[in-house]
Amino acid sequence: MRDKRQSIRDAETEWHNFFDVGTFTTKIFPRSSLLLLIFCALIVGCASTRRLTSPNRVPVVTERPRALVNQSLDAGKFYTVQKGDTLYSIALNHGLDYKELAQWNGIDNPSNISTGQKLNLFLSTQSAKPSLYPLLESSSPVSSKVISGITPSSGSIVTTPITMLKIEPKAFKVPYSEQAAERLRESIDIPSIKTGIDSVTERPVEVNPLPSSVVLNTNKEVDSIEWIWPTKGKVSGVFSESAKGVDIVGKLGQVIIASAAGKVVYSGGGLRGYGQLIIIKHNNTYLSAYAHNSKLLVNEGQTVTKGQKIAEMGNVSSDLVGLHFEIRKLGKPVDPIKHLPDISG
Repeated sequence: MRDKRQSIRDAETEWHNFFDVGTFTTKIFPRSSLLLLIFCALIVGCASTRRLTSPNRVPVVTERPRALVNQSLDAGKFYTVQKGDTLYSIALNHGLDYKELAQWNGIDNPSNISTGQKLNLFLSTQSAKPSLYPLLESSSPVSSKVISGITPSSGSIVTTPITMLKIEPKAFKVPYSEQAAERLRESIDIPSIKTGIDSVTERPVEVNPLPSSVVLNTNKEVDSIEWIWPTKGKVSGVFSESAKGVDIVGKLGQVIIASAAGKVVYSGGGLRGYGQLIIIKHNNTYLSAYAHNSKLLVNEGQTVTKGQKIAEMGNVSSDLVGLHFEIRKLGKPVDPIKHLPDISG
């Protein structure tokens, strides 16, 4: 009996020793195998951490806005101020408004220009406007979701999978049968829609030809103007490059009218050799000039209509009363007689 109890105690001791941590690890797993197991566990843990934190991290790129690029400078249009030039004469000779010319070149005082100074000339007001370039937009918007109920520890990175799970409605398949198809038709009762397309028929469109008296002039210049005589009188002299216009002889105080509608870009006596002068800009191509007036009746910036009274006649010279009239195309003087009606009245 004693031997039996002793055998039981020996068996229990051996059992406990077998499951003791040190004994279990040394018997079942050698030390080299245990180290290999720990190393593999560390590698798997690092890989899973890297895989969890990388997919949804979106890099933030701050892009500087592009500067506004002013394209008002036309590199091919410059003028060097010569001796005796004024801003008014330069503007007239190039078909420009002297105020715009001063603004484009940053000139506060129109009389303050110097010989040798370079001026930028702009034949189109559109080129004086800055061009705006929009900021670059990201290729796709980044949306984020906030999951409530999760309080991350400090320094940890929480990533949220952006996967949309469809919850409702749920559907199930039914084996095909005539009864199932009939129930489906009864549950979805869609009334027939009559579009009325069949009732629409094409109607012939009648095109009336133009009357024979109407002639389309395709060769007409886009900026052409129908001019009228600025005053009554006899034309003195002929047009030449030196004269730049014609003189119309009349009486002192005689009415001077606008030869065409436009905007008054100059009204004053600051242009040498023209006396009291009015310049009207009609479009991007044509200007008209009315010189040696005794009285000016319109102001700069004012819009005038064709035939509107703008001045009164003065002295062209010491012994001649009349109007010196010019038409300029892109700043270059042209013969007014070729643009005015045949009869001066």
